Amino acid sequence: MARALSAVGCMLLAVAGCRGQTSSEPPIVLLRNMFSQDRYNAQAESQLFRDGRTMRVPVEGTIPREREVDPEIGQGRLQDDSDYVPEVPPALAQHFGGAQALIERGQDRYGIYCRPCHDGTGSGRGTVITRAGWQPPPPSFHQDRIRQMPDGQLFATISHGVRTMPSYGAQIPVNDRWAIVSYVRALQLSQGE
Repeated sequence: MARALSAVGCMLLAVAGCRGQTSSEPPIVLLRNMFSQDRYNAQAESQLFRDGRTMRVPVEGTIPREREVDPEIGQGRLQDDSDYVPEVPPALAQHFGGAQALIERGQDRYGIYCRPCHDGTGSGRGTVITRAGWQPPPPSFHQDRIRQMPDGQLFATISHGVRTMPSYGAQIPVNDRWAIVSYVRALQLSQGE
């Protein structure tokens, strides 16, 4: 009997807590340190720095972690930025320990990031496309247009995305994107007509 009364009492308290309207009071949070932290808003004044700015200028000479000094490797563009790099830079094969290791790494990364949409052969009929009916489906890597595309343009497509394909620049490191390009070229050779 006492157990039933305590259960009814808990239910009454729960119902009493639901007032059916929004509250202007702050929510009850047990660990407030993650809920409300000291921070600066962009363009706000700072008392911490002598110049009074919260937004800091990068330290002179620093390079962002994902930006390569060489535009051929970091962006897939020629040094003079006139066009895309025609082939995967040879320095990358050396970095991976040879062309075979580069292609194997590309196959591994392709299986993770590309295969769900482009499938194992590069035909553009992956699991996401066939099961979800994604429209339009991605193009086949075996089209003449993509076969004749410079390697730097494939790299830029992986980096920045195109049409319904999202950008993978944040998820896939630069060297791995080049490895994927090498593997796509190997797929094209293996499925050649």
